[in-house]
Amino acid sequence: MSHAAYVFDAYGTLFDVHAAVRKNSEKLGPDAQRLSSLWREKQLEYSWVRALMGQYKDFWQLTEDALDTAFALVPSADKSMREELLNAYWTLDCYPEVPEVLTQLKATGAKLAILSNGSPAMLDAAVKAAGIAELLDDVFSVDSLKTFKTDPKVYEEVTFSYRIYPDAVSFQSSNRWDVAGAKKFGFRTVWMNRTGMPDEYADLSPAATLNDLTGLPALG
Repeated sequence: MSHAAYVFDAYGTLFDVHAAVRKNSEKLGPDAQRLSSLWREKQLEYSWVRALMGQYKDFWQLTEDALDTAFALVPSADKSMREELLNAYWTLDCYPEVPEVLTQLKATGAKLAILSNGSPAMLDAAVKAAGIAELLDDVFSVDSLKTFKTDPKVYEEVTFSYRIYPDAVSFQSSNRWDVAGAKKFGFRTVWMNRTGMPDEYADLSPAATLNDLTGLPALG
């Protein structure tokens, strides 16, 4: 089955969320990996809680708040690195297969887009740093809706903008909870299980699970 649009989550799917800490791991000390994991966990937790409360803060503010909490939970990490880590987050590395996969999908004539919790400024910086701007038709941010995934209104942004039905969209995410939300909305979902995590949300299974994006064009 071919799809009218291929839509990608950004952080963890196209961009490596742990790159900022990894590049500065020696300066941060032996608990750098734990700091990075907590930073990501709190970033996501804050988005879910604020969506449920209806108390929106943009994703950059949540990213800053989450880093501060991670530093508080990892006292061995050098807090003087805060600004350097935040600066590095604006230009996270994209995964190595991303440009080639997007190029292949672009050749099919399908729309290519990002659908992300990230703020417009964050996403613009990441896309430009990765050199993939010309491969994307659109970058959708939740900021216009003042909520976060997995609110169905977020996924609806794509179908409303492209005037297509949900099943015409192939949605890719490394976040299993995001895949569940997109599946419930009606997208064809592909889970990028880059780190070998166990499956969850058995009633909202992805159409396919891949280790990275390389196999996506073959799925159609």
